[in-house]
Amino acid sequence: MTATALHRNGGLLLLMSVATGLAVAGNYFAQPLLDVIGGELGIGPSMAALVVTAAQVGYALGLILLVPLGDLLERRRLAVSLYAATAVFLLVSATAPNGTVLLISTALTGLTSVGAQVVVPFAATLADPAERGRVVGTVMTGLMLGLLLARTASGALSELGGWRTVYWVSAALMTLMAVLLRIFLPRLGGDGARLSYAGLLRSTLAMYRHEPLLRWRAAIGALSLASFSVLWTALTFLLARSPYDWTESAIGLVGLVGAVGALTATVAGRLADRGHVQTVTGVGTVLLVASWTALAAGANSLLWLLVGVIVLDLAHQAVLNSSQNILYALRPEARNRINSAFLTAFFAGGAVGSALASVVWVYGGWTGVCVLGAILSAGTVALWVLERATVDRAAAKIPLPR
Repeated sequence: MTATALHRNGGLLLLMSVATGLAVAGNYFAQPLLDVIGGELGIGPSMAALVVTAAQVGYALGLILLVPLGDLLERRRLAVSLYAATAVFLLVSATAPNGTVLLISTALTGLTSVGAQVVVPFAATLADPAERGRVVGTVMTGLMLGLLLARTASGALSELGGWRTVYWVSAALMTLMAVLLRIFLPRLGGDGARLSYAGLLRSTLAMYRHEPLLRWRAAIGALSLASFSVLWTALTFLLARSPYDWTESAIGLVGLVGAVGALTATVAGRLADRGHVQTVTGVGTVLLVASWTALAAGANSLLWLLVGVIVLDLAHQAVLNSSQNILYALRPEARNRINSAFLTAFFAGGAVGSALASVVWVYGGWTGVCVLGAILSAGTVALWVLERATVDRAAAKIPLPR
């Protein structure tokens, strides 16, 4: 399949978008269900929140250990294998008898769900360079919708059949995705066939040393997802208590609001294709900070809370999409390794954000959570300004766009 074929094959692009969304969704089903899961399995709020952290830690490890294989192995086979393994681990979560088993199975689900991050650079490779921002933005829209709508779906399914039903359904969908990807994805060999696995991992780490833009974007992305994760981890606890007292299905519906922000990914991609990638990043980081002002007011105001959720998700998506647009242009032959290096830091930041949110919630409540989120968001602004001031354009593989 040629690059232009993907542009013309809307069905394949849709399949790749849905597949990435479903893979990532499995890591976030637990968020609106933390109180329910904790009650049934006899674990407290702090340990329940670790279910989310376990998924993100597993995902970060998968990014380090598995995603670089896309530059070495045949990519369709790698993606299908990871999707099938994810289905198996979701089945284990569905039958977990205690919190320990759920934590382990969730971590393993996170590890193999990085199949989504094999599909994203797969799409970038198949895309025409002039359309790469739009194509990646479309696939990332699917990913972010999966991440956000996972909360809505899990809340609704939990109301119908209990929290375990969420994992049964997810396992079935992941099995279906594995089959469809096996049928419709083209065969695409890796570009690093002469590398050993150890050499591949060393090469991935070496990307940080050789690519200054990767270092900056990894740091910015890590703080952005940390801020994002602080919100979505603590939001469950806020909405489950006075003055809201929402059920898990109602809490899950907040994901529909967050999805409004996720839908901006394609817009951000089109702006990036037109050379405005740095502007997209800068506006995104500033909006991250502004969103926490609205979220702080949301302690007692649903309107301000929803405004804050929309703005934060929009801002986070702008930062992510613009960063990936820059990084995918650096070294086409090492796209999976660059993706691995960037997203390892990115999701490690998310894991730290979730862990901090659970602790800060216990000791500082919603006010403490908002202060934490604002500090992390301010860090993205500072790093973006420093990147613009210090990166040597002559040393970069591509010039910094305006």
